[in-house]
Amino acid sequence: MEPALLIAAFGAGFVAQRVRLPPLVGYLVAGFVLHGLGYEATAAIEEISDLGVLLLLFAIGLKLKLSTLGRPVVWAGASLHMAVTTGAIGGLFLALGSAGLPLASGLDVAEAALVGFAFSFSSTVFAVKALDERNETTSLQGRIAIGILIVQDIFAVVFLTFAVDEPPSWWAIPVVVGVVAAKPVYDWLLDHSGHGELQVLFGLTLAIAVGAEAFEQVGLKPDLGALVVGVRLATHPRAGELADTLLGFKDLLLVGFFLSIGLGGAPDAGAMAVAVVVLLVVPFKALGFLWLVSRFRFRVRTAWHTSSTLATFSEFGLIVAVVGVDRELLDPRWTSAIAVAVSASFAMAAPLNSLRFRLYRRLAGRLDQLQRAPIQPDDELIEPIDARVLVFGMGRVGAGAYDGLVTARGPVVLGVDRRDVTVEENVGLGRNVIRGDVLDSEFWARLQLHPEIDVVILAMSDHEANLEAVHQVRSFQPEVAILATALFADEAVELASAGADEVRNLFDEVGQGLTDDAVGLLRRFDDQLGDDDEPEP
Repeated sequence: MEPALLIAAFGAGFVAQRVRLPPLVGYLVAGFVLHGLGYEATAAIEEISDLGVLLLLFAIGLKLKLSTLGRPVVWAGASLHMAVTTGAIGGLFLALGSAGLPLASGLDVAEAALVGFAFSFSSTVFAVKALDERNETTSLQGRIAIGILIVQDIFAVVFLTFAVDEPPSWWAIPVVVGVVAAKPVYDWLLDHSGHGELQVLFGLTLAIAVGAEAFEQVGLKPDLGALVVGVRLATHPRAGELADTLLGFKDLLLVGFFLSIGLGGAPDAGAMAVAVVVLLVVPFKALGFLWLVSRFRFRVRTAWHTSSTLATFSEFGLIVAVVGVDRELLDPRWTSAIAVAVSASFAMAAPLNSLRFRLYRRLAGRLDQLQRAPIQPDDELIEPIDARVLVFGMGRVGAGAYDGLVTARGPVVLGVDRRDVTVEENVGLGRNVIRGDVLDSEFWARLQLHPEIDVVILAMSDHEANLEAVHQVRSFQPEVAILATALFADEAVELASAGADEVRNLFDEVGQGLTDDAVGLLRRFDDQLGDDDEPEP
C-alpha cells in the first residue's frame, strides 16, 4: 500500500475524531480526496477491504445471542422496519426519478427496491462504538439495538449469499454441516489458545481459513461462512474476549473498505442530490424505531435511546450497493451517493447521541403518549422493597458480605450485578439478586432508592464502576452510608473524596490478614520449641 494512502487515511480519521465524528467518516473523505488526486483502489486495498468485512461478520457472529434475537421487538421490529423503509425509500426515488432527479431517473422498480434496501440498514460500527463509549452495551436499550442490528446484518448476509452468478455446488450441504458440527473442535482450540497472539491467530484462522474459505470453495458467499463459525462460537465463555481481541484488527482492516469506496469515485452533482434527499429521511427512520419499540411495551425512554442509536445509514448499505454495481443492477455512482449519505448520517447522529437526554426531557410530555401498558418486566422500575442494604458486585467479596448481613439482620439485603451468569448463579443459591450495570445511566433511572435504604456496599472489581456508584447514590440519597472496596491506595482516596464513608483496601486487608496468620504460626512454633526444650522429669 502506498504511503500516501496511509497518511491520508490517518490524517482524515484523526481530524474526524477530533471533531467528535467516527474516524470512518474521515476514511471516506480521504478516499474521495485521493481519487481527485488521481489515485485508484489497488488489489491490496481490495484484499484488505474483503478481510475487514469478513472479520466484521465473524465478530457479529461471536456476539449473536439467540435468546436476544428471539424477542419479538428484535426480530419482528427489525423485519417490519426494514420492509417499510425499503418500500418507502424505494417509492420515494421512483417518484423523484419521474420528476427528473438525476441518478434516480433511470431506476425501475427492482432497482429502486435495491436502493431502498441499502438505505434500510443502521450502522453496526457506529452503534457499537457509541454504546461502548456510553457504557451501554449491556443495557436493555443497548441489547435491543444490537439485536436489531444483527437481524439487519442477517438480511444482508442472505442477500449476499443469493447475489451470486452461479448456484452453490452440491458439496455445499456436507461442507456447511461439517463447519457447523465442528463446534467441539473450535471450543477445544479456543480453550487452549491462551490469551495472547495465539488467540488472535486462532480467530483469524477460523474466520478466514475455515469459515470463509470453506464456503467460497462450494459456491457460497465467504461472508456467510465467517458469520456461521462466529455464531457457533458465540456460546463459548471466552467468545466475548475473542471478539474484543479481534476488534482492533477488524477496525483496521475496515479502513481499506472505506478507502476503497472513496477511491471508486467522488460524488457528482446527481449523487450529492440523492444524498441530500435521503438524509431528510433519517428523522423518520428514527421515529419508526421509536414507535415500534414502544409498541412492544417498552418504556418510551428506552425506545427513545434505542432509536437514537439506530438513527444512521450503514456500511452494510455500501456493501449492498457494491454488489448491485458488480451485478450491473445499479449505476456505479450510487456507491458514492450512499457513501456520502452514510458519512453525513454519522455527522447528524453524533450530536443527537450527545444531546439525547436533554432532548428527551424537553419532549417527554409528548413522547409519553406512546407508552403502552403493561411494561415489559425487564424494563419496569426497580423498587427494592424491604431492602435496607444494597450490595453492588456479587463476586466473592460481595457474596460474602451479603451472606454475613443476612445471617446478622435477616432478609433485608438486595444484591446487584451486571453479569447475567453471576445473577443466575446467586439466584440459584437463594440470594435476592437483580441484574444492573452501575455505569448504565438507565439503570439509575429505573432504580427507586427509597429512604429506608440505610447502607450501600460497593464490592465491584471495577474502580470506575464503584466511583460512579458513589456519585449516583449521593445524588439520589445523600444520607445513606456507603461502604466501598478498593485495590490500591490512590483508589481508596478517590472513593473517599467522592463521598464514600468507609473504604477497605483489599490488598491491605489481605496483607494484614496474612501478617496476623504468620504471627500466629510463629507463636505456635515458638511454643512447640519451648516445650521440646523443657527437661524430662
